[in-house]
Amino acid sequence: MIRSIFTIICLYVLMPARAQQFIRQQNAFQIHTATRNFQLEFCTPAMFRVSYGTPVEEPLMVNRYDWDSISVQVNSEKGELQFTTASLRVIVDASGQLAVYTAIGQLLCADKNTDSSIVRKTLQADEHFFGFGERMDFLDQRGKKVQLEVGRGKEKPHIVGAYNVLQANYSPVPFFMSTKGYGIFLHTTYNSTWDMGSTEPETYSFSAAHGPLEYYFIYGPQFTGILDLYTQLTGKSPLLPQFALGLHVGTYSGGTWGHEEQTSAAYVIELARRFRKMGIPVDILFLDSTWRQFGTNGGKGATSFEWRETFHHPEAMFDTLYGLHYNMVGLHIRPRIDNGTRFRLLDTARALHYTYPEANNPGEFINYFDTAAVSWWWNHAAMKVAGIGARFFKTDEGSAFGALANESAKTGPGGPEAQRLHNVFPIAYAKAAYEQFAAYNQLRGLNQTREGYAGIQRYPFIFAGDWPSQWQYFGPVIRAGLNIGVSGVGYWAHCMGGFEQPADPELYIRWVQFGMLSPVALLFGMDHPGYKEPWRYGREATDIFRQYDELRYSLLPYLYSASYQQYKTGTPIMRALVLAYQDDVNVYNITDQYLLGENMMVCPVTEKGAATRVVYLPGGEWIDYWTGRHYEGKVYVNAVCPLDKVPIFIKAGSIIPKQPVVQYVGQREIDTVILEVYPGAESKTELYMDDGRSLQYQQGIYAITHIDQQTENGGCRIHISAPAGNYHAPIRTFTLRVHTEKAPANSKGQYDTANHVYILAGIDATKDNTIVIN
Repeated sequence: MIRSIFTIICLYVLMPARAQQFIRQQNAFQIHTATRNFQLEFCTPAMFRVSYGTPVEEPLMVNRYDWDSISVQVNSEKGELQFTTASLRVIVDASGQLAVYTAIGQLLCADKNTDSSIVRKTLQADEHFFGFGERMDFLDQRGKKVQLEVGRGKEKPHIVGAYNVLQANYSPVPFFMSTKGYGIFLHTTYNSTWDMGSTEPETYSFSAAHGPLEYYFIYGPQFTGILDLYTQLTGKSPLLPQFALGLHVGTYSGGTWGHEEQTSAAYVIELARRFRKMGIPVDILFLDSTWRQFGTNGGKGATSFEWRETFHHPEAMFDTLYGLHYNMVGLHIRPRIDNGTRFRLLDTARALHYTYPEANNPGEFINYFDTAAVSWWWNHAAMKVAGIGARFFKTDEGSAFGALANESAKTGPGGPEAQRLHNVFPIAYAKAAYEQFAAYNQLRGLNQTREGYAGIQRYPFIFAGDWPSQWQYFGPVIRAGLNIGVSGVGYWAHCMGGFEQPADPELYIRWVQFGMLSPVALLFGMDHPGYKEPWRYGREATDIFRQYDELRYSLLPYLYSASYQQYKTGTPIMRALVLAYQDDVNVYNITDQYLLGENMMVCPVTEKGAATRVVYLPGGEWIDYWTGRHYEGKVYVNAVCPLDKVPIFIKAGSIIPKQPVVQYVGQREIDTVILEVYPGAESKTELYMDDGRSLQYQQGIYAITHIDQQTENGGCRIHISAPAGNYHAPIRTFTLRVHTEKAPANSKGQYDTANHVYILAGIDATKDNTIVIN
């Protein structure tokens, strides 16, 4: 391993007028030139780290520093150092400038007057950039200037401050991918500035507010390959419990801000019962801010872990909710701790030095960077609610550490160290709750958070924040989801219908359609007294809500398999089209279409009153999900979108596993899976199965059924393998539904003439099967 002790080789390469020197320790090279010193370290043949100071090893952004030894050849040619791996050739000139080429000599990027405080590189004519975290402004950032700091706009009024999509920065990620086939990850906890050709059209640059720079260069060349390496570096998203792919519902318990006296456990129980009574599937419920008694020091902006006096018998409330088969019930918290009427938690934490010090007082924030402080917080604060039934937290307002808080004028800790930690505080905060609950529940972790930074994907999930229920914010929220996905964060949600204000019923329906086809489906609003509950919007809205909720639950096998691929490869569940069609310039600015998993393209309707919308179909053959009509790709089409239909297109050749609809995950054992087959080009898919709850999948206890299809003599040949793996899956049979224009001549099943679907049931899921349909 790189950090082991190796023989150090010192080499001196003579230059025409100066000497270039490097010291090698396995894959790390200390390079000394006439103008600068830096370290070049190869992590893999396709990824290296450049450090202009002492290499940084912090655990929150990056969780891997030790890499296997690889072959790196070093040569001196024409006064330059050349480092060659199986994938890359890196050239360092006499002044320490880097140029990176592929193994076959294609230029990827080159320094342009880079120094230790700012990296400048040549911007190529046809180069475009994607990433930078949960941004709501643009998808392609070429020609833009980007500032990265966890938080949101601060000007007043809110319409140009907190609701400014140009300043929204809840979860920035200092990472981008270039259409030239490489990515760059700036390894800094400080705020950073990225000029992607805004100042100089032929140059892009990046820098951090403090400290010598360090960055990783990652070669793909495909975006999916870059994301795989980036998430090897910063961590893969673990699997959530399978039920977390069901519907999440948040509530202010009947009393949002200004109406706290109306909160009650009775409201929460009645809400939970109503979903069940109306046959609307849901799995997770959480209580937002007003469950708790506001403390004596921090008020609304802190957590006392005491229940508001309007909540009678909260433990009985939890018991009732679990009796209604809600799989998890959680609570909203804030990172400041406070004294209440019964518990003096703030005083105790300060006495034990478990709060982070501030300028004129011992502080209010639990020091989540300190394992002893986290242990105390869990055992003496969090357990007051976990011990009676709370199973996860919504860790809100992590951006308030060292910055302006939402609910007060306080800024918390200040000074250089707080500036260094501001962006990673939300990770430490989420990590504490995620890991402690996972251990206590003996269940896969789940944490809901608004803020994040590079590495937050290890503690899922993140949601888009508090955006008003207006059409003008709907499109930007979709962009946020696309950008966070191409930045390595896959589990992402948003408040269906918007967060603040009652929604226009049409907007509510259109936003729900998008929300049910998002990585995590979240219903939550603060508008009193409606709270985005579907029945508040009338029968039509409720019926459409149920329709798309049931569609989501039918897609659970597809979504769960996509979650596994995300865990293995870093490719997100919700994918900007550029992830799959990197070389198609038509997709670079498409911010209202995306792939859900590999095979379904969802096209939300973001214009009020729209009866049609323009959709771009990339290369290949596509099928309208609703009508079955076929289209050749690389074309724009005008898709019909009545209020109950969001345009969805399926790639020809797709195999989409579905299941019968349930009211909650675990309602009954799923022993039959439906395979929706859309014949086309040769294709493969994997149906992933495990117990849905434990961490045994990380030890290989799971099963995968491989399914492939191909056209053959004008028909379709489908092969379904027996499940492979160490998990005994409960699935006993498959039902095949082949979307074909005419009834097969060799039919053993039934043909649904109205929907043009051939149905073959009772296929043994425990054995290899080959089905030929002509």
